[in-house]
Amino acid sequence: MNNNLIHTLNQQVRYLNKQLNEQLNKHGLYHSQWLILYCLHTYGPMTQTEIWMYLNVEAPTVTRTLKRMEDNGWVKRTKGKDKRERLISLTETARVQYVEIEQSVQEFERKILQKITKQDHDNLLLLIKRLGSDGGK
Repeated sequence: MNNNLIHTLNQQVRYLNKQLNEQLNKHGLYHSQWLILYCLHTYGPMTQTEIWMYLNVEAPTVTRTLKRMEDNGWVKRTKGKDKRERLISLTETARVQYVEIEQSVQEFERKILQKITKQDHDNLLLLIKRLGSDGGK
Protein backbone atom coordinates (compact mmCIF):
# COMPACT_ATOMS: atom_id res chain seq x y z
CA MET A 1 0.00 0.00 0.00
CA ASN A 2 0.97 3.60 -0.54
CA ASN A 3 2.65 5.02 2.56
CA ASN A 4 1.53 8.61 2.06
CA LEU A 5 -2.24 8.11 2.50
CA ILE A 6 -2.38 9.73 5.95
CA HIS A 7 -0.10 12.55 4.82
CA THR A 8 -2.29 13.25 1.78
CA LEU A 9 -5.45 13.07 3.87
CA ASN A 10 -3.97 15.50 6.38
CA GLN A 11 -2.90 17.92 3.63
CA GLN A 12 -6.37 17.86 2.09
CA VAL A 13 -8.01 18.51 5.46
CA ARG A 14 -5.68 21.47 5.99
CA TYR A 15 -6.52 22.79 2.53
CA LEU A 16 -10.28 22.43 3.14
CA ASN A 17 -9.99 24.10 6.55
CA LYS A 18 -8.12 27.01 4.96
CA GLN A 19 -10.84 27.37 2.33
CA LEU A 20 -13.56 27.13 5.00
CA ASN A 21 -11.77 29.80 7.05
CA GLU A 22 -12.00 32.12 4.05
CA GLN A 23 -15.75 31.46 3.85
CA LEU A 24 -16.24 31.96 7.61
CA ASN A 25 -14.12 35.11 7.70
CA LYS A 26 -17.11 37.21 6.65
CA HIS A 27 -18.80 36.11 9.90
CA GLY A 28 -15.72 36.81 12.03
CA LEU A 29 -15.12 33.10 12.68
CA TYR A 30 -12.58 30.36 12.09
CA HIS A 31 -13.37 26.71 11.42
CA SER A 32 -12.43 25.72 14.98
CA GLN A 33 -15.00 28.21 16.29
CA TRP A 34 -17.57 26.98 13.78
CA LEU A 35 -17.09 23.42 15.09
CA ILE A 36 -17.93 24.59 18.60
CA LEU A 37 -20.94 26.61 17.40
CA TYR A 38 -22.19 23.58 15.48
CA CYS A 39 -21.64 21.31 18.48
CA LEU A 40 -23.51 23.60 20.88
CA HIS A 41 -26.31 24.26 18.40
CA THR A 42 -26.75 20.54 17.76
CA TYR A 43 -26.39 19.18 21.31
CA GLY A 44 -27.23 22.17 23.50
CA PRO A 45 -25.19 23.45 26.46
CA MET A 46 -22.11 21.37 27.26
CA THR A 47 -19.23 21.47 29.68
CA GLN A 48 -15.81 22.37 28.36
CA THR A 49 -14.72 18.76 28.91
CA GLU A 50 -17.65 17.45 26.87
CA ILE A 51 -16.74 19.82 24.05
CA TRP A 52 -13.07 18.82 23.81
CA MET A 53 -13.96 15.14 24.12
CA TYR A 54 -16.58 15.42 21.37
CA LEU A 55 -14.23 17.34 19.08
CA ASN A 56 -11.31 15.05 19.96
CA VAL A 57 -8.90 17.94 20.51
CA GLU A 58 -6.66 18.97 23.39
CA ALA A 59 -8.29 20.73 26.34
CA PRO A 60 -6.01 23.83 26.16
CA THR A 61 -7.00 24.34 22.52
CA VAL A 62 -10.68 24.38 23.42
CA THR A 63 -9.99 26.64 26.41
CA ARG A 64 -8.30 29.25 24.19
CA THR A 65 -10.96 29.02 21.51
CA LEU A 66 -13.81 29.33 24.01
CA LYS A 67 -12.16 32.33 25.66
CA ARG A 68 -11.92 34.08 22.29
CA MET A 69 -15.52 33.16 21.47
CA GLU A 70 -16.73 34.40 24.84
CA ASP A 71 -14.86 37.70 24.37
CA ASN A 72 -16.49 38.05 20.93
CA GLY A 73 -19.99 37.35 22.23
CA TRP A 74 -20.54 33.92 20.66
CA VAL A 75 -20.77 31.81 23.83
CA LYS A 76 -21.53 32.29 27.50
CA ARG A 77 -20.78 30.30 30.64
CA THR A 78 -23.39 29.48 33.26
CA LYS A 79 -23.33 27.47 36.47
CA GLY A 80 -23.64 23.73 36.08
CA LYS A 81 -24.66 20.96 38.45
CA ASP A 82 -22.02 21.80 41.05
CA LYS A 83 -19.94 24.84 42.02
CA ARG A 84 -17.00 23.97 39.76
CA GLU A 85 -18.93 22.99 36.64
CA ARG A 86 -19.67 25.61 34.01
CA LEU A 87 -21.93 25.01 31.04
CA ILE A 88 -21.05 26.60 27.73
CA SER A 89 -23.97 27.71 25.58
CA LEU A 90 -24.65 29.92 22.60
CA THR A 91 -25.49 33.56 23.19
CA GLU A 92 -28.65 35.02 21.69
CA THR A 93 -26.46 36.73 19.07
CA ALA A 94 -24.92 33.39 18.08
CA ARG A 95 -28.35 31.73 17.86
CA VAL A 96 -29.64 34.50 15.60
CA GLN A 97 -26.57 34.45 13.34
CA TYR A 98 -26.29 30.64 13.27
CA VAL A 99 -28.65 30.18 10.32
CA GLU A 100 -26.69 32.59 8.13
CA ILE A 101 -23.37 31.01 9.13
CA GLU A 102 -24.70 27.51 8.49
CA GLN A 103 -25.87 28.60 5.03
CA SER A 104 -22.34 29.83 4.27
CA VAL A 105 -20.89 26.49 5.38
CA GLN A 106 -23.44 24.56 3.31
CA GLU A 107 -22.63 26.72 0.28
CA PHE A 108 -18.94 25.90 0.78
CA GLU A 109 -19.73 22.18 1.11
CA ARG A 110 -21.87 22.19 -2.06
CA LYS A 111 -19.04 23.86 -3.97
CA ILE A 112 -16.49 21.31 -2.77
CA LEU A 113 -18.75 18.27 -3.14
CA GLN A 114 -19.86 19.09 -6.68
CA LYS A 115 -16.51 17.64 -7.73
CA ILE A 116 -17.56 14.10 -6.71
CA THR A 117 -20.55 11.82 -7.39
CA LYS A 118 -23.10 10.80 -4.78
CA GLN A 119 -21.59 7.30 -4.76
CA ASP A 120 -18.09 8.76 -4.25
CA HIS A 121 -19.48 10.87 -1.39
CA ASP A 122 -21.10 7.86 0.28
CA ASN A 123 -17.98 5.72 -0.17
CA LEU A 124 -15.69 8.46 1.16
CA LEU A 125 -17.87 8.93 4.23
CA LEU A 126 -17.88 5.19 4.85
CA LEU A 127 -14.09 4.96 4.48
CA ILE A 128 -13.43 7.94 6.75
CA LYS A 129 -15.66 6.45 9.42
CA ARG A 130 -13.94 3.08 9.02
CA LEU A 131 -10.49 4.67 9.44
CA GLY A 132 -11.51 6.20 12.76
CA SER A 133 -13.56 3.29 14.09
CA ASP A 134 -10.79 1.40 15.86
CA GLY A 135 -8.61 4.21 17.14
CA GLY A 136 -5.90 3.47 14.56
CA LYS A 137 -5.19 -0.06 15.82
